[in-house]
Amino acid sequence: MAIILPDLPYAYDALEPYIDAETMHLHHDKHHQTYVNNANAALEKHPEIGEDLEALLADVESIPADIRQALINNGGGHLNHALFWELMTPEKTAPSAELAVAIDATFGSFEEFQAAFTAAATTRFGSGWAWLVVNKEGKLEVTSTANQDTPISEGKKPILGLDVWEHAYYVKYRNVRPDYIKAFFSVINWNKVDELYAAAK
Repeated sequence: MAIILPDLPYAYDALEPYIDAETMHLHHDKHHQTYVNNANAALEKHPEIGEDLEALLADVESIPADIRQALINNGGGHLNHALFWELMTPEKTAPSAELAVAIDATFGSFEEFQAAFTAAATTRFGSGWAWLVVNKEGKLEVTSTANQDTPISEGKKPILGLDVWEHAYYVKYRNVRPDYIKAFFSVINWNKVDELYAAAK
């Protein structure tokens, strides 16, 4: 049973004007599909390890050396994107009371969390992701990863992630990454974040 590209949970143009339909087509149909294809090609070389990408990437040393980097790049790319699509919605949502309390306790206020997350996304050099995770101590933490690395490999559970590869925003925002980051806050699916937070604790 090969890994498959998940459908978007909304129409390609549903997130406009914040995320444009052309970007969603390219990002989902082309970029994400390539990660899926490459991850499957790597896994075919070692059918004995199975296809549980989350378990494999939680223990990267268990991945055979000849496909390890390919799975970090492409398996991570698949997991990161499959989550990313679900973390956005055209609906207006807000953090649950429980998550809001946790954000305030960790960062001081929602605005300070937003500033920390924005800083992580803005200062990630080159390609990568900004994350809100539940760390090994069960606490919220803002972090970022390079390329398609996943916080799962660091023992952390991602509950919110933003793709800051140029392909995620260049069609609409050109080189102005901060405008894209600001727009993302208008389409966050806080219901999904809440669900992930409850599961991660």
